[in-house]
Amino acid sequence: MKKRHFLNTVVVSLAAAGAGCITVGSKSPHKLDPADYDETIRVACVGDSITFGAGIKDRKNHNYPLVMGKSLGDRFDVRNFGVSGATMLKKGDFSYWERPEFKQAREFNPHVVIIKLGTNDTKPQNWKHSAEYAADYEAMIDHFAALPTKPKIWLCSPAPVYQTRWGISEKGVVEGVIPQVQALAKRKGLPIIDLYVALSGKPEMFPDKIHPNAAGAKVMAETIEAAIISK
Repeated sequence: MKKRHFLNTVVVSLAAAGAGCITVGSKSPHKLDPADYDETIRVACVGDSITFGAGIKDRKNHNYPLVMGKSLGDRFDVRNFGVSGATMLKKGDFSYWERPEFKQAREFNPHVVIIKLGTNDTKPQNWKHSAEYAADYEAMIDHFAALPTKPKIWLCSPAPVYQTRWGISEKGVVEGVIPQVQALAKRKGLPIIDLYVALSGKPEMFPDKIHPNAAGAKVMAETIEAAIISK
């Protein structure tokens, strides 16, 4: 796969996006300061199989939300609402909108929402509805934003695809999903956590070429924690 050129493109495009699109490592007004909260800070991790932890040995102890929760400590309650195979698209073959985890994530009434959906959307049967991806994503953002806690929301770029499998493709991620997520983040004034860059050049962390292993989940946890918490 030709990733080197795209990685340069990502850096340029995100830098050009302006203050509305904030990447890992930036000084961001979106970052959360635990001192601002007088209760346990609830973090909802919304996503697909990569959030769920599919393919990780001892998934229950090594999925990224659990790893991040342990690192953040007792002030935080981090929950995994990942669903294997889920799409952002409402017309997708396994839409997150129709999964019980979506309702559970809203009922959790989180202070923080991390959204990572798009990998399964690249499957041909789903991406034929690509014109609706951004609108469906924006609708989900608005659903969470309307909760009583008025949560801080972060969008995540998909992880790299090291081999086309199950219809999931690198081209679909690079040329399809990521540009739409970038444009949406800019329009909504929300930050992006760039998991594509964080996990690029690490094929050894992707045994089946699609899902990160425990080491990859740890990279995700560290990248997301660094992006959302003011230290």
